[in-house]
Amino acid sequence: MGTEDGLAQAPYHRESRRIRALTTITENDVSYAIRGDAGATRYEESIGVGMYRIDLHPSTGGDTYIDVASTPFEIPLGALIPRRVTNLLAANKNIGTTHITNGCYRLHPVEWNIGEAAGHLAAYCLDAQTTPHAVHAESARLADYQAELDAAGVERHWPEGRVYAY
Repeated sequence: MGTEDGLAQAPYHRESRRIRALTTITENDVSYAIRGDAGATRYEESIGVGMYRIDLHPSTGGDTYIDVASTPFEIPLGALIPRRVTNLLAANKNIGTTHITNGCYRLHPVEWNIGEAAGHLAAYCLDAQTTPHAVHAESARLADYQAELDAAGVERHWPEGRVYAY
């Protein structure tokens, strides 16, 4: 750690503050124990995909590690958009998740997908002279934005008919 006592020189913040988003992803959306073979919630507003177990450490109940199976999930656009602020997009660990579901949305590949989608959204909004809220609310704008993601090779849905528990 670069110190005589072996302690870190700065605190490590594993989790940042999350926005109060238009869409908040909950355990009910991704947990295999809850969703079963139906798979994770599918979103018309999907802007990407991810797959990782819900893992948290430590818990307030004395457990040093909580590990819950999840299903392959989608990233809803509304999770990147704050309810009341119009000039801000969330990315990384700041999106609209609960503490529980942040355990599977916080992994690098998912964060990269979120960041890529946020960057495309910012560019789309500048080009179209619109806001993220309008893209989320208006089906034609959403379809245009998602077409840009598709053209860029961003996966937005998992293949139909296959459920995996991880």
